[in-house]
Amino acid sequence: MSEATTLTTEPFLGRDQNMTFVDPERTVRVVPVDDVFAGQEIDNTFVADLLSDMLAHERCGLHLYRSVAGRSQAPALQRGYEHRGEETREHIEILETLIAGLGGQPTYVSPSARATVKMDSSILEATFLLRGSVDPAAAELVMLDAVLMAEARDRANWEGLAALADDLTDSAVRERIRMATNRVIDEEDEHVRWAKTQRAKLLGMLAHGVSVDEADGHGDRVADGIVDRIRHWFSDDG
Repeated sequence: MSEATTLTTEPFLGRDQNMTFVDPERTVRVVPVDDVFAGQEIDNTFVADLLSDMLAHERCGLHLYRSVAGRSQAPALQRGYEHRGEETREHIEILETLIAGLGGQPTYVSPSARATVKMDSSILEATFLLRGSVDPAAAELVMLDAVLMAEARDRANWEGLAALADDLTDSAVRERIRMATNRVIDEEDEHVRWAKTQRAKLLGMLAHGVSVDEADGHGDRVADGIVDRIRHWFSDDG
């Protein structure tokens, strides 16, 4: 059987019981890094959960970048989101390769990863709260806030993984993790700096009078003017 199949067993305690059969080749181990860290005083289950959590957050980050890039009114911000979203996609591939190289399964979803997906989904959902607002600048700020929060967590994840590698005695495993973190951390630092810079610029714009109050009672004409000002403020950023 190549697919999971639901079977009905013999009656048990007076009623039928359903059982799910899964082909062993399609079974994902509960802890996807078995003996890689044996003898190194590193908890296999914790490492498996950490890597799964990191991967879940990177995947949610890619979805966030694609979403805000499609909704931003500032072309320079759109380009910035698209560029860093593409780098995030590469980070996902690096992390999947690392997990597989350590004997794990990138499809494994840990309890902490499920919690991360829930939190990240809430952050993305918050970016839609001002949808339809006549204050595009405020909507842009919410999206930048979401990106900054996501990237701060990303950077902390990779820094934590790099620190963990320093404690390993197995040189092959240590180098495998270091190669992955070295490829990613500088870009994660740049992602955070970029989001902070754009947020500061947008706060400055809001402080100069682009607000919901400015648009109240003036309809599309003022909204269009706000969009033009957003484009001007971010016209020089890649």
